[in-house]
Amino acid sequence: MDPDQRYESPLSTRNASPRMQAVWSPRKRFGTWRRLWLALAQAQKELGLEITDQQISELKAHLDDIDYAAAADYEKKLRHDVMAHVHTLGDAAPSARPIIHLGATSQFVNCNTELIQIRDALTIVAEKLAAAIDRLGCFAQQHKALPTLGFTHFQPAQPTTVGKRAAVWAQDLAIALEEVEHRLASLRFRGVKGTTGTQASFLALFGGDTPEAHEKVEQLDRLVTEKMGWDPDKRFAVTGQTYPRVVDGLVVSSLAAIASAAQKFATDVRLLASRKEIEEPFEKSQIGSSAMAYKRNPMRCERICGLSRFVIGMTQTPFVTASEQWLERTLDDSSARRLTLPEPFLAIDGVLDLLVNVTSGLVVYEKTIAANLAAELPFMATENILMAAVQAGGDRQTLHEVIRTHSQAAAQRVKTEGSSNDLLDRLHEEPAFKGVDLNAALEPSQFVGRAPQQVDAFIQQVVEPIRKRYAKALKYDPTLSV
Repeated sequence: MDPDQRYESPLSTRNASPRMQAVWSPRKRFGTWRRLWLALAQAQKELGLEITDQQISELKAHLDDIDYAAAADYEKKLRHDVMAHVHTLGDAAPSARPIIHLGATSQFVNCNTELIQIRDALTIVAEKLAAAIDRLGCFAQQHKALPTLGFTHFQPAQPTTVGKRAAVWAQDLAIALEEVEHRLASLRFRGVKGTTGTQASFLALFGGDTPEAHEKVEQLDRLVTEKMGWDPDKRFAVTGQTYPRVVDGLVVSSLAAIASAAQKFATDVRLLASRKEIEEPFEKSQIGSSAMAYKRNPMRCERICGLSRFVIGMTQTPFVTASEQWLERTLDDSSARRLTLPEPFLAIDGVLDLLVNVTSGLVVYEKTIAANLAAELPFMATENILMAAVQAGGDRQTLHEVIRTHSQAAAQRVKTEGSSNDLLDRLHEEPAFKGVDLNAALEPSQFVGRAPQQVDAFIQQVVEPIRKRYAKALKYDPTLSV
């Protein structure tokens, strides 16, 4: 089939990085299978089974030279992907053919490989998430004292600062990072458990139901786990044929937490771009619209939102799959998991690269922010103005009525006539406010509370520990084609 007649996933062609794609690639998958077969054979030899040095050497010599065409031919004939690769490896290592996959079930290679892939993919996710938090932390620190109009219900509300808003974005991401780190810390290896998880085949290999055989099976499980670079104390104590499929749902849920935080950030930037206050980076030759040449569409943030929506939507299937595993295992998980394991990772990887890119180059229009705030600030300053007038000797109730009347008239003028807010001009004309410095009452920094100090505390308590944990990874600055 010609390449232009074959569907290609945009997750590979447009979104996921080469690093993440490599984790879910055939080379990683089938190369890990061969390493698992080698580890199994080595451990069995060490524990006394008749496996020769030549057989081990042949397996070592063919870890990565996989004949994919031969494997495909075997699979057409055998209708079994694991046995296809057993035969393919057996052709390359003929002396080892009799002991490849000895005592094992397909899920020995499938499950353990997938757990390794999940671990490696979560590590990439954690590093990129830390990078995004670091960038937002820098942005928050830079703009911690820049007053901006706050919003509740997307209606003007008490002012905050640009940096404080960014700290809230970063906090969502930090919570998601905690989830990813917990998932990594609690991830376990399946190990060597046998066809239905009873290890019966391995017990038979070591002589049957004797104390010595039981001990050797336990050692085999531990040795293979160690040889695959996994802490032997972090194995599942029991399994059916597969590792618990609920793990997949928990992993994808952690990715969805990232997606939720990322989409919130990107949506806010899109709203602020519409107000001409903050924009994502825009390249010199970038085209915003094919029709409207003046436009600077927030396409990166839109991609973050679209991909995040996809990841969030992927959370249902893994849990349904886990809930429908009959007894020790049923095979209807396989076809679904070929999608629901790699694709959320590929999508969130694209989200995170976009997120790092956008947070590294956010454009702030301070004068527009100030103008938008100034248009609403007179209404928000009325309480301060009222208190100042009372301190100058006025009657609180009378002053309140004057401000209420003029505030409503000014608001009506803004809404019906499209005119500017003239509340201050109106109050200047009122004798009751002659002794009040109205301009001083409108200093924006008076309305942001402890926002700058909160940013400092957030950087110290949340961002700096993340920077320390990921110091090495934060030196990694991906070249993004976004």
